[in-house]
Amino acid sequence: MQQMPVAPQWSPGKHYSTMTQRMRRLFTAIFTAGLAFNASAQIDSTRRELIQLGYNQPLIGKSPLAAYGFYYLNQPNYFQRTNLTLRLALAPVYLDSELGISEALGPNTDLGIGIAGGGFADSYSEIHRGKYEQRESFRGHGGEVSASLYHLFNPGARIPLYAVLRGAAHYSAFSEDSNTDNNFTVPDDQFIYRIRAGLRWGGREPLMLPDLAMELSVWYEGEFRGEPGRYGYAGDREFRGNSHLFWARGLLTYTFPESKHSFGVNLTTGSGTEMDRLNSYRLGGNLPLYSEFPLSLPGYYFQELTAQTFVLLGANYNFPLDARQHWWISTLAATAYVDYLEDLGQSGDWNSGVGGGVVYRSASDSWQIAFAYGYGVDAIRNGDRGAHSLSLLVQFDLDSTRRRFFDPSDNIGRSRGLQSIIRNIFR
Repeated sequence: MQQMPVAPQWSPGKHYSTMTQRMRRLFTAIFTAGLAFNASAQIDSTRRELIQLGYNQPLIGKSPLAAYGFYYLNQPNYFQRTNLTLRLALAPVYLDSELGISEALGPNTDLGIGIAGGGFADSYSEIHRGKYEQRESFRGHGGEVSASLYHLFNPGARIPLYAVLRGAAHYSAFSEDSNTDNNFTVPDDQFIYRIRAGLRWGGREPLMLPDLAMELSVWYEGEFRGEPGRYGYAGDREFRGNSHLFWARGLLTYTFPESKHSFGVNLTTGSGTEMDRLNSYRLGGNLPLYSEFPLSLPGYYFQELTAQTFVLLGANYNFPLDARQHWWISTLAATAYVDYLEDLGQSGDWNSGVGGGVVYRSASDSWQIAFAYGYGVDAIRNGDRGAHSLSLLVQFDLDSTRRRFFDPSDNIGRSRGLQSIIRNIFR
């Protein structure tokens, strides 16, 4: 379940002011900290053009800045070829892309060719017992090429069942951060080879607040590293050669047609063998589009808990406040059983969080914004239990906006009015 935090590529010295470092990290986090839709499970036949933003801010303690900001495009009929689909997620210093070729290996088997990479894609932040250990954290830059097969078992069925097989070659280059301890040795640069296989029945659209979704899926991912070894303080931690991860997810999101109330439930479980800090499961925070399989716990730091085995159950309920359904109340809760990775354990196997907030949705859903509060019931802060955080999520649908303002069939008066304004500006 590899995640992809990324950041601008420069290296200010340790003499820089605290404010300068904070501004650099903020730029890093907001624009490149995470890209969703990595390793999507099938070729998407719907055109999408979105801008997604997300940010988590703890109110107690210090954590790595957690955010994402990216442009997402899914373009069927690419180059006017009916069998080509381009998927692109773009941040200032990171690119994740795939060219899908429908029916490349038969009427129900598609092929995807992917390229991804950029600055800080493989960075690691150490968090232990609720404390962010900056002196044991480091940067990682990376890139990869991949090939994927998507086979549809039940063409014509209402809910598709896909098999996914993906192979990827990844290169990681590690370096010290400005706060890394001089006595701390980072892992060696190396090639990493991954293979992923899975079955997915249904799925979830890549949207901040989908109205309907259903998925049952099971997955395996093997990771094989070219230069395993030891790193850290005098080699006190291991960078293992081969690891094997297994996980499964079931989710349901439903909106009642009359009341427009909606609810969602999500159960995810995972385990593995020969795992280490850089390829284990990490739970915490509320950034739903940071990865394909987000492991959210409201109120916790983003990726605060490191697990070799876990079971995570989450639920949410949303309802409108006004007749026009612009303003909504959202509530959420999650609980997880965690078998911690060796050396990163803490007292208590169960971790729970609750939260709630306000959502605004425009009339055409061209943009949405959500502001929420989260309380980490079992999070450790300064020797006590309980943590607080705020989160901000924004989605801007460029396709919907373009239709709303420029399509004469949608609203001739609005379109002509906007054209008149533009003419006056550039007169």
